[in-house]
Amino acid sequence: MDNRRSRRSFLTSAAVTGAALFTAPALLAGTGRNRVTVSDADKPFRLKFAPSPGMFRGLCGSDDPVDNIKFIREKGFTALFDNGLPGRPAAEQEKIAAEVQRLGLYMGPWVLYADFSKTSFVLDTKEVRDFLKSKMQEGIEVARRTGFKTALVVPGRYDERLHPDYQRTNVIDNLKYCAEIMEPEGITLVIEPLNTLRDHPGLWLTQMPQAYQVCDAVNSPSVKIVEDMYHQQITEGNLIPNIEACWDHIAAFHVGDNPGRNEPTSGEINYRNIFKYLRSRDYEGVICMEHGRSIKGIEGEKRVIEAYRECDPS
Repeated sequence: MDNRRSRRSFLTSAAVTGAALFTAPALLAGTGRNRVTVSDADKPFRLKFAPSPGMFRGLCGSDDPVDNIKFIREKGFTALFDNGLPGRPAAEQEKIAAEVQRLGLYMGPWVLYADFSKTSFVLDTKEVRDFLKSKMQEGIEVARRTGFKTALVVPGRYDERLHPDYQRTNVIDNLKYCAEIMEPEGITLVIEPLNTLRDHPGLWLTQMPQAYQVCDAVNSPSVKIVEDMYHQQITEGNLIPNIEACWDHIAAFHVGDNPGRNEPTSGEINYRNIFKYLRSRDYEGVICMEHGRSIKGIEGEKRVIEAYRECDPS
């Protein structure tokens, strides 16, 4: 009888504990960490974390990009990134540039070319060279208009009909061609390794050592790497050692936790340690907040700010 009662008590206790685990804030949602309040967010961050103009639209209460940029600065962020900058009307680009310069913000890379459906850089054809020349000219116009001189390019898809060694040579030669156009303008192209397991199957550039090899061969200050830690956690992990190995070729970072591609503390990546490492290397570049939110609505926007406060190194 005593044994049965003891066993019943154990099962009841276990059921209560299990229910608590399901109803309590989940660790992977970032709510089980040491949280801070948004009121601290007016202090400048130590690293140049860069939200997009619309990341805090609800808290800002406006859709106007200039209003959002002002809000971002008020909350302590010292940088900005805008992937879609080239697609904005010229007048809006100029407006954004004027406000960024007025507030003394840094601008991260904007996307100049990222067509995931086509083979491009891996080919050695006149059509590809003509296209690249035209695309680089578009980038020069944006850079001259805004003063923002870091542009992202994705080398496109892998070609199954062409030997990998030829493709690598073509990518290097095409980037050298682009660098010859961009270097006199002081524009830096950043190439981004992307994951093929979840988001972008079929792309040619997937890993940091591969990107390092390309940049080393191109040997131009106008061709560098943007290290997207979300993609690389999926592709190969080993984040800090790969950052260290590729350090001289890295011009910017993208942030997103995995799984989910949301703010730091929402997944498995230890961004506290990564940001601590970047600060120990006196990293002065931009860290683009290229992710969603683990919580919907305004509370989710607040959580993003809190997460970066928690991870900002001392």
